[in-house]
Formats: sequence, structure tokens, C-alpha cells
Amino acid sequence: MTRFGDLDRATRRARMEQTLRTYFDGCNEADVDKMAACFAPDAVHYFPPGLDGPWVGNRVIAENWRNLVLTIGSAWTIDRLIAEPESLQAVIEWTHYKTELDGFLRGDEWYAFSSETGLITEIRAYYGARADDRRHVELQGFPYAERGYATTCPVPRPHPDAAQ
Repeated sequence: MTRFGDLDRATRRARMEQTLRTYFDGCNEADVDKMAACFAPDAVHYFPPGLDGPWVGNRVIAENWRNLVLTIGSAWTIDRLIAEPESLQAVIEWTHYKTELDGFLRGDEWYAFSSETGLITEIRAYYGARADDRRHVELQGFPYAERGYATTCPVPRPHPDAAQ
């Protein structure tokens, strides 16, 4: 089997982007298996202080996101994505909608990928502003709508599996 790191640059970049998009689709679908399949088994997801992290393990990461979909109506968009196949790293800018709380959070995540498999090994999350009691957390004064960013939740909420 060909190592991911030995693939040509364009193929690595395309697969990195597809893995990220599949992961976010799995998040929005609350599909634990789909999300977990995007990660190395021992992947780590780091968060800013005070947010109950890091999460360690592909299933732990996936189950925690499913829980947030079902409890606070979480849904996400990928607003910008840059993949660097030479270093097996990518960065995305995202919006996390929390529909049951009538709010959202904007931020960035840095991703590392395995040179063997191309699966995500690490995520480091950074938020657009401090996470206090504001319902809408984004950069003050930034023209999100004018720059083509999502301004509404991308999928119907509540999720069909959420308790009513």
C-alpha cells in the first residue's frame, strides 16, 4: 500500500481537503463512524483553556461532537480552507452554530495529517474572540457577510436524533 506522504502533491492536497470536508459532513450529520474514520485512532483535539480538552481518540472526538449536535443543536461550516501537502498540515476558518442557544462561534483550526495514512492526527482550535457569555462570538467589525461567510446555520436543527 502506498504511503500517503509518497503520493504526489496534488493528490495529497485533494485528499486532505476531502478528509476535512468529510469530517465536517460527519459532524453536521452527527455520524460518529463517519467522523471517527477521518482520524488516526490516537488523534488529539486541543481547545483553548476552560473548554474541557484535550479530547483524545478518534471515537472520543466524534462522540463528543455528536453529543453537542444533539444537546445544543451544533452545526458547522468551513468558511476558508488552506491545505499544505508538503508539510501535511491544513488550516480552516469555521463557524460553529449553536442553534439551541441562538448563537454561534467563529474560529480557526490547525490540522496535522499522518504521513502513513493521511488521517488527521491533531487539531488545535483557536477562537475568533474570547468565549464569554456572548451568544455571537466573532471578530468585532469584520465584514463576514460581505466576504461571503455563512451567516445562517447550514443544516436543519434540531437534529432528528435529538431528544424533543
